[in-house]
Amino acid sequence: MALHAVSPAAAASPPCALSSARLPQRPGCGCLSNRSSLLSSSTNFMKFQYGAVGFFGVPLVLQHSDKRAVLRHATNEEIEEEKMIVEEQAKEKMEKAIETVQSNFNTVRTGRANPSMLDRIEVEYYGTPVNLKTIAQINTPDATSLLIQPYDKSCLKLIEKAIVAANIGVTPSNDGEVIRVTVPPLTSDRRK
Repeated sequence: MALHAVSPAAAASPPCALSSARLPQRPGCGCLSNRSSLLSSSTNFMKFQYGAVGFFGVPLVLQHSDKRAVLRHATNEEIEEEKMIVEEQAKEKMEKAIETVQSNFNTVRTGRANPSMLDRIEVEYYGTPVNLKTIAQINTPDATSLLIQPYDKSCLKLIEKAIVAANIGVTPSNDGEVIRVTVPPLTSDRRK
């Protein structure tokens, strides 16, 4: 339903598709300055012009002054539009959750070297934390080692320091040009 405030002249002859409702005076309630009307919807959906309100089987109390109101049911198009908006928002949230789970699975150690093991490493580069992938290229020359080639050779020490500080169970070795990271084989202690 939608609530529209109308002038008394316009409310005298409402359109045939809309029903006009005059909010009654409550006798014996002299202590209340505002009148209230309890509205509920059998279709479990209600939309108000003053502010979109959707509710599901919960009664809604509206405070009114001496205004007339025209109540109308939400059209099928409005309901379908609302459903589409809710579905799109749910789909976006679910896709973000799936992406997060996939990125978490990529960082799980399996005994093989994987460049995504270093995805969460932040390097302090010129005073700002930067993801390692943005300042260096990460390759896997073999199954047990990673090769990190920074685009700027001056940040080799910073990258090495960030890898050690991340405490991911690998030891970097800096040879002045690249950083080699050897991934130790998984033992029963490391699997736990």
